[in-house]
Amino acid sequence: MATSFQELIFDPQLIRRFDVSGPRYTSYPTADRFVEAFDAEAYRLWLGRRTVGGIGRPLSLYVHIPFCNTICYYCACNKIITKDHGRSTKYLKYLAKELAMQAAALEGSHEVVQLHFGGGTPTFLSNDELRQLMASIREHFTLIPNGEYSIEVDPRKVDAETVALLGELGFNRMSIGVQDFDPVVQKAVNRIQSIEETQLVIEAARASGFQSVSVDLIYGLPKQNVISFNHTLEEVIKLSPDRLSIYNYAHLPGLAKPQRRINEADLPSPDAKLQILQLAIRRLTDAGYVFIGMDHFAKPDDELAVAQRQGRLHRNFQGYSTHAEADLMAFGVSALSKVGPTYCQNYKTIEEYYDALDRDELPVMRGIELTPDDVLRRSIIQALMCHFELSTESVEIAHLIDFKTYFATELASLSEMEQAGLLTIDSQWITILPRGRMLVRAIAMVFDRYLRSDRERARYSKVI
Repeated sequence: MATSFQELIFDPQLIRRFDVSGPRYTSYPTADRFVEAFDAEAYRLWLGRRTVGGIGRPLSLYVHIPFCNTICYYCACNKIITKDHGRSTKYLKYLAKELAMQAAALEGSHEVVQLHFGGGTPTFLSNDELRQLMASIREHFTLIPNGEYSIEVDPRKVDAETVALLGELGFNRMSIGVQDFDPVVQKAVNRIQSIEETQLVIEAARASGFQSVSVDLIYGLPKQNVISFNHTLEEVIKLSPDRLSIYNYAHLPGLAKPQRRINEADLPSPDAKLQILQLAIRRLTDAGYVFIGMDHFAKPDDELAVAQRQGRLHRNFQGYSTHAEADLMAFGVSALSKVGPTYCQNYKTIEEYYDALDRDELPVMRGIELTPDDVLRRSIIQALMCHFELSTESVEIAHLIDFKTYFATELASLSEMEQAGLLTIDSQWITILPRGRMLVRAIAMVFDRYLRSDRERARYSKVI
């Protein structure tokens, strides 16, 4: 189903009514449902049976670099603040060991179609360390020509020479953190970043042949308002990135320590946040960007927009993706993998991560093997999140169920949303309407069996 600019209606009243706390569904079941009973041995077993039944899925790799030079107060990522590059030298040795161990356990093709470096700040690594890490990856895996190889970049720490090196190493996509260009907001979150240094990195990426440049913004930050964010949007639109993400700042100081340095009195009110988001959507769609879903926008000719039009869009731990059927192998502290019908996560502290590898064990902390019900519900949540529609008939054929009977409770729960104009349900389709698109997470939550038995949602951020 093609997504046109008109197919998103921002209705503040409906958003207030249905805005609940819930998961972002980068996986289903979500990571907080993983169990320690799924351990390193269980993961090794699944790496060794990737081709059971003659299925050979392509590979996607994720590498987590946890280090940052400075702390951004809004950040809830798994990170280590340090200026000591001795720490990254040690980390790369352990990463190389983990790469070798996972690769040795892996049955089937080692061909990679997708690679992503996240963090932390991947560009914390020196140029030599970046070369060393890519050499370790290429030692065990084959990166196919024209694959999707992306890296998150902090423009404050990167020059044109490093961007050129990234291009030489094979990276062809880049994600740049901006958050907000307003100096008052930047000071409040301890991230001072000029338009000029951001522009330099984007221009260097284009000069180095990068196919896609993405910019990340955050709404709801301290000292932010509609007028100031409008200036940020103006500058970002001038930079003309291929993709944009506009994330909702979730103030959860109990879970993310750095956020305790943010003065709650400086945060915009819920109404002001909605106005900022509404402005962002209008400005971006007027500038020609397509609303992909949740908090993502892309130019009409970007791969994400094309994949959505062709029904190939997918979600994984990095967000929206064009590689639906890839097995995702992840490396580094806290990294999340998806292989076959399983998910798992590495240890979250660097000490536990090192200890496991010192014992010659894969550093798996927890995971889950999906049940047939999990696989069924995951396919439904994926379809709604990526395409805003679901063919109930195709679900019945793929999973050998009667949809109306199996999901009687869920369909009853959706009736209030249907009456409110968020979606329509007929004999063959569930279709999310323009007014429901901003609330797709709330709609997907209805199909989450774990949430039904667990009404405690304090650990989740608001949908909007």
